[in-house]
Amino acid sequence: MKLLVLKHRFLFATKYLSGNRRLLSSLGLFDEDLSCSVKRRIERHWASKLYQQSFQENDKSKEKYYVLCMFPYPSGFLHMGHVRIYTISDALARFQRMNGKNVIHPIGWDAFGLPAENAAIDRQLSPEDWTLKNIDYMREQLKELGCSFEWKRELATCDPVYYRWTQELFLKLFEAGLVYQKEALVNWDPVDQTVLADEQVDENGNSWRSGAHVEKKLLKQWFIRTTQFAKELYDGLNDSVLHDWKDIIKLQKHWIGECDGVNFYFKINNVSLKNSENDSVTVWTRWPEHIEKVRFVAVKDSHLLALKENVKTNGNTIKLNVELINPFNGELVPVFVTEELKFEPLGDCYVGIPSASEEALQFAEKYGLKTDPLNTVDNPDDLTEKQKVICDKAKLLKAGGHWSSAKLRDWLISRQRFWGTPIPIIHCKKCGSVPVDRGDLPVKLPKLSQLSRKDKSPLQDDSSWLNTTCPSCGGDATRETDTMDTFVDSSWYFLRYLDPKYNREMFSKDKAFKMTPVDLYIGGKEHAVLHLYYARFVSHFLHSLGMLPEREPFKRLLVHGMVMGRSFRVKGTGEYIPESRVKIIDMKKNKAVCKETGRPVTISWEKMSKSKHNGVNPEDMFNEYGIDTTRLLILADVSPTSHRNWNSNTFPGILNWQKRLWLTMRDFLKHRNHPPPMIAKDQFKAQENFLWDSRNYYIKGNTFNFVISQQVSIAVSKQQGLTNSIRRSPAAVIAHSLQYERALATQLILLSPLAPHFASELWSGFVSAPNRLNHSGEIDWDKTVLEQDWPEIDADYELDLVCQVNGHENCVVKYKRAALDSLTKDEAVEVALRQSAVQKPLKLRNVLGADFTLHPGCGSTINILTDQPPAKNQVHHVEANT
Repeated sequence: MKLLVLKHRFLFATKYLSGNRRLLSSLGLFDEDLSCSVKRRIERHWASKLYQQSFQENDKSKEKYYVLCMFPYPSGFLHMGHVRIYTISDALARFQRMNGKNVIHPIGWDAFGLPAENAAIDRQLSPEDWTLKNIDYMREQLKELGCSFEWKRELATCDPVYYRWTQELFLKLFEAGLVYQKEALVNWDPVDQTVLADEQVDENGNSWRSGAHVEKKLLKQWFIRTTQFAKELYDGLNDSVLHDWKDIIKLQKHWIGECDGVNFYFKINNVSLKNSENDSVTVWTRWPEHIEKVRFVAVKDSHLLALKENVKTNGNTIKLNVELINPFNGELVPVFVTEELKFEPLGDCYVGIPSASEEALQFAEKYGLKTDPLNTVDNPDDLTEKQKVICDKAKLLKAGGHWSSAKLRDWLISRQRFWGTPIPIIHCKKCGSVPVDRGDLPVKLPKLSQLSRKDKSPLQDDSSWLNTTCPSCGGDATRETDTMDTFVDSSWYFLRYLDPKYNREMFSKDKAFKMTPVDLYIGGKEHAVLHLYYARFVSHFLHSLGMLPEREPFKRLLVHGMVMGRSFRVKGTGEYIPESRVKIIDMKKNKAVCKETGRPVTISWEKMSKSKHNGVNPEDMFNEYGIDTTRLLILADVSPTSHRNWNSNTFPGILNWQKRLWLTMRDFLKHRNHPPPMIAKDQFKAQENFLWDSRNYYIKGNTFNFVISQQVSIAVSKQQGLTNSIRRSPAAVIAHSLQYERALATQLILLSPLAPHFASELWSGFVSAPNRLNHSGEIDWDKTVLEQDWPEIDADYELDLVCQVNGHENCVVKYKRAALDSLTKDEAVEVALRQSAVQKPLKLRNVLGADFTLHPGCGSTINILTDQPPAKNQVHHVEANT
């Protein structure tokens, strides 16, 4: 009977309150067991009702916070890697909203590229139809996942509305002298019929996608001079705006290389090339101050100049039938193909300056070249000035003069495929390569009903598209048929999100100055080198034009690990087989055999893949366990930055936690509706004190794990700890305690960014209960759980001031939260120096300074810096109270 009364209470109608706010009712299912069918009913009920606050562009009262996840390629369905990144992104975006931030959280589609084109060819469809169909399906899947994306900002890189501005970016780079076309030796995939970057070729020389053995081919290609920004990009990794980039800084620095030399452009003195506007060779030297005294250039036989003359050294040194022109004095510089000289690692060109190098001097003398006295001694200040003067002169001559590394190369963006952004260039026999007039953008791809696999792009066969007139002279001309590398599309998409319908420029400069840089960028480590490098380059370039407020596009990174599945591979053949065909003998020892043949099977954890039969379909997870359970499972157990081995053995912990939360709400409603007698005051007080302490402790931990360490998995674990504390409470405390009510409200609010549907249902039950005790304004009883403020630690709860010496923790001083949040650096230093555990390691050492880090509501650290580290036996750990 009581359960029927409770159910009747839950089924109150939706009512409208002041300000047109709705209090949404619970489904009233707390008397039922928490089965998957109940979870799915909850999720269907709340799917269209979850709080979805968009970025308020005119709200100056809140600090903006831009949460960006790397946009997906529309393959047609979500995989568990998608579930991981977008659940992390959604949880952190919701957390920031609940902390009073004005959050921008957009989504879009990285929709061009070879996979879509090949899929369309296999299915005899147009890549546009294939891609748009996939986008529609995946959009619905992301909405089902409960992600709070701002769908009004949605974009797709294959939309002419978007790629019109990718073409504008190309023109800006072209006008700045950062785009050029020249012949290059490239990796050619004979199956996919396109150029591959070096990173797309495996250690055996095979294509990463088709598996074909890659050929080397000479092709005329388009390049972007990213090397002109190399030093700026390298130094930018030390920018104070960057936080938590950790090992990504090392990856980026390794990719760029130490910028200890300068690139110069020497034109080729050759009759067949003299009318070409791009007839130059990039040479690099660590002695730019001596560049006017170059006496020769040497190349390997793999260099383009050697290949064009079909020269192989076979151990000999050969002089080519080509000379380079020194841009500073017009002198002709001979070119040799040789193995005698020591080339830079990964370099294939050597600049011979006898006045700077003993090796170059000996080579010049050996081959009868003009030499200068060896002179490498310079006053450091004079040397710096000489280098600056020559680099400035080179820039005026458009002959380089930019510091770079010996190994870094310019960005090759040409792709010989149809499904990509057309390069906005028109080729005229009279005028050469001419940019398309801006008024004629976008240069759209032609509509195709289907594609076939040919040895050339269909753009070359479409005469109505190909043939045009020259923007300069009006004569007959043809369009460029190469399309752009998809990395160009993704190098600036985060700026288009600011206003995807803006039609006067790539993006609104006014909005860019208000809404960038991105505060938190979330994505996979596989994109932490190339994509991040290109996006940083474009941001630095646009900043140089005054279009962006900062050079660096992303303040903070969260680089997540992959979701791994257990794979089974037959020894000897290497065949991957599904688990259903495997007999496990000893999982701990990885012993298994194939059921049909009895052959041994190797068990390993690998990235989920259909071809490896180790993938998990998110739709199956949603149907079997529920959406929010899947979200919690993907977030739990391991740090977001670590690989996640997908193992059902870890599921019971989350499933049982959800059941405990369900029972907790059932008990709360039962005892609030029918309060039991009070217990003794001292017992009641002890229970309240315990709940007060638990509530504050777990708020501190969750806040720290969300905003400081970004260890969402630990936040999940600590929330389970809070549930355990709450469930220790006797019935009288549940019915009569303010601290219980506060702790339970905190539990549901902390849960809501992770499991928004489930938390919303629990909250609706919570606010429907009678006998409310909290009237302080801490809880807004008329709002949903996702509209609540993130809980704060009480002012008199003690937090830690961690005192360190040279990074070693020596003691912890306890401070009440109200006092710690207002502590200054000077005050923290004074407190630390008063502690005996800090004074001991400072004996006989000079204090050089201090670093102070304050995390409001979490704690703080003061690190005393000295001229030498303390000995291990001088590190002490004690606690003290202020």
